[in-house]
Amino acid sequence: MSTLAQVTANQVNAQHSTGPRTSEGKAASARNHLSHGLSGSQFTVLDWEDQHAFDELLQSLDLEHQPATPTEQILVRKLAEHYWLTQRAITLQNSCFQPEIAPDDPEKQLALYLRYQTTHDRAFHKSLAQLLKLRAEKRKAEIGFESQQRKLAQQEERARRRQAYEERQAADHARREAAEKRKQDMHHWDLLFRQAEMDHQISKTNMLQMDRIAAELRAEEAAERPIRPQKAA
Repeated sequence: MSTLAQVTANQVNAQHSTGPRTSEGKAASARNHLSHGLSGSQFTVLDWEDQHAFDELLQSLDLEHQPATPTEQILVRKLAEHYWLTQRAITLQNSCFQPEIAPDDPEKQLALYLRYQTTHDRAFHKSLAQLLKLRAEKRKAEIGFESQQRKLAQQEERARRRQAYEERQAADHARREAAEKRKQDMHHWDLLFRQAEMDHQISKTNMLQMDRIAAELRAEEAAERPIRPQKAA
């Protein structure tokens, strides 16, 4: 059973709800006591309710939560529906205190409407919790993905730096090898040049020796040749 404070609070809240204002609306509300739509599996805005007000409620919740997936859209829709049904239960509770439109058993109906108010209020907060949890898991997954992307980017950067370092090392090694080869080539050509000079000097010395020997031979031949007497004039 509800307390006196709950009933009084519901009466106050009902004054601000979207219940019937005109005599026609009150009559329609009285006829709908048995078909209040609080327990049906399919949500609908009743004839005595304001469809435009529900559309504005749904739009405001869409703007607040900005659903990005079908699941989020469903949860936002549930928020609007359960909030609307909570307010409907409060409105029907208020009708129990108005003799002209009160049901046959107002106390029983009041207790019923209070239970529906609690049910839909809990459903509203459950849907909100599911939406927030879904958002949190989505954000966690995005953060994990971003972290993985950063990790992959760091690995790629390290690999790029390693490759650049290895390329520089290879280039330095190639330059050192080229310099060493040039040094060896210069040494080889220097040896060849020195050998050529030595060969040239040896050849020159041999030529001088041959010239000296040839001169000595010619001198010996001239000395051995007999001197002929000269005839008288």
